[in-house]
Formats: sequence, C-alpha cells, structure tokens
Amino acid sequence: MKDAPLLNLVLSLILVLVVGYFLVVGRSILVPIVTAVISVYLMVSATEGLKSLPVLGHLPTAILRACVLIVFAAVVYVFAVVVAATVRDIAAVAPVYQDNIERLLSGLETRFDVDSREIINDAVAVTFGQLNLRATILAALGSFTIVGMSIFLIVVYAGFLMAERDSFGDKISVALGDADKAERAKAMISEINQQIGEYLTVKTLINIILGAACLAILLLFGADFALFWAIVIALLNYIPYVGSLLAVVFPVVLSLAQSGSLFHTLALGACLVSAQIVVGNWLEPRMIGRQMNLSPFVVLVALSVWSALWGIPGAILAVPMTAMIAIVMGAFPSTRFVAVLLAARIQDD
Repeated sequence: MKDAPLLNLVLSLILVLVVGYFLVVGRSILVPIVTAVISVYLMVSATEGLKSLPVLGHLPTAILRACVLIVFAAVVYVFAVVVAATVRDIAAVAPVYQDNIERLLSGLETRFDVDSREIINDAVAVTFGQLNLRATILAALGSFTIVGMSIFLIVVYAGFLMAERDSFGDKISVALGDADKAERAKAMISEINQQIGEYLTVKTLINIILGAACLAILLLFGADFALFWAIVIALLNYIPYVGSLLAVVFPVVLSLAQSGSLFHTLALGACLVSAQIVVGNWLEPRMIGRQMNLSPFVVLVALSVWSALWGIPGAILAVPMTAMIAIVMGAFPSTRFVAVLLAARIQDD
C-alpha cells in the first residue's frame, strides 16, 4: 500500500498523544511507581556494594536487601521530617525576614539619596501585600502531606519490587514462551539495569558530595535551615544543567531576607556557585562521563517534556526515563533509528 508509511505516521502520533494523556491523568499513580523502580536500581547497587565488604559479604542477599530497604525508608522519613519542620519554622520567622528586607530597602534609599518610599511601598504591596502568608503556609503543609503519602507508597512499592526481583527473569521466560525472544528481552533489561544502575549510583555519590559541601558553606555563613537547603540542592542536582543552579537561588534569597546584607548574600551565592562549578565541570565529568549516551539536546527536550508532564519529579526522572526509552527502542530493528537519533555517539553494535 502506498499510503502505509503515512498511516503508520498518523497512528504513531495518535499513540504518542494517547500515552501523553494517560501520563498526565495517571500522574498521581505513575510517579510513585516509577520513582520506586528508579529507587530499586540504587538499592540493588547498594546491596552489591555491601556484598563486596569483608564481613557483610557473607550475609544472605535477602538480609542485605532488607537492611538497604530499612536505610532507604529511614532516609526518606528523615527527609520528610526535615521538610515539615522547615515549612513550620519558615512560617514562624517570616515576619522577621520581612522586617530585614524593609530595613535593607530603607538603607539603600538613604545611601543613594533617593526618595523612593512610594515606589518601594507599591512594590511591597504588589508582592508581600498580596500574599496571604497563613494561607500559603497551610497550602504548603497540605502539599507536603500529599508528598508524604507518595513517599510512603514509594517505600512500599520498592520493598515489593526488591522482594520479587529474583523471579522476574523466570516470569519473562514463561510469558514470552520463545527462548530467543526471552533471551533478547533479558539482554535488554540487563543493559537497562547496568546503565541506569551505574548512572544513578555515581550521580547519587556526586550529589552527596555536593550536598555536604553546600551544607558546610551554609553553616559557615550561618544560614537558617542549612540542612534543608543542602538536601534540596543535592536532590535538584539530579536535574541536568539547570537543577543545581536553580536550587542555589532559594537559599541565597532567603539569606538576603535573613541577614539584610547584600555583601553577605553575594558572598554566600559566590561560594555556592563555586561549589556547583567545581562539582559540575570537574568532578562529575570524570566520574560519570557520558554513560547514558544521550544527546545534550535530547536531554534538554526530555527535561522540558517530563517537567511538563510530571513537574519536578518528572525533571528529576527525565534522564533515566529517556535512557530506558532509548535502550528499548534500540533493541528492535523497526525503532532502532529512534535510538540513534537520541544518542550522543553512534555505536556500531
């Protein structure tokens, strides 16, 4: 049929639209599941790392996985507690921050000998004056309650996935029936496991180093909520190119409100950005390189698409999700051209 290519294109576009619709509609269900799957890669890598230790390596794998899952749940719980406490504390000190901002503006007005009180008052009225602080804090607490429920689901899903991981290969063999198809499917899954597992493990280690460095800087400058902002910086560093720098904006702005000093704020911002540059331009390329083999342009597009679909969780999951899609596309001759277009380097295998 002459119209077959056009028909295939139309059907493919319809399929993409339908999948996109269900990704948006099913966000509350899919995000915890996908996050749990990604988390399992980290926990499996941690389990393999424990096996290489002299004493722990002799313990049964099931016990090591249980220990890793407990640590994962504890870390997630601590994060939730820190977030909730920070929201509550910010609500308590918000009036002090607003007074500091007003004193800073008054000092600038006096220093530069300009009578801009009316302009400043209008600016405050448009920003802070239109803000119902109590309603904002209550809304934030409500959103964190929803996040807490999602975190609980992630831990539960991850636990069951860890428990059923060993039987997954047998399920594929029985489900596909054909031995060749089963082996190809297992090879594809093995490649996904290896690439995603290595990437997430190294990326997490880098984020911990970055978070620790930023925590030291924040504590040195006496910043409020230093632990919370260090965790936020480490988490947003999963977002390629823009995540870590975007995370620096929040503690810097809060530092201005806390100290009321431009010099103090600029110095803090310079130190945090320097840490980002050292980690992003020197440490990360040496530890990660181009493991995922994704074009930088594709990463940016994926970041935009997944952010539009799932918000910040989508931005964090953009790289591993896109890498999975590229590996799956490369496993089939009919869709291999898509994997080639997504790749940063062309591989002749």
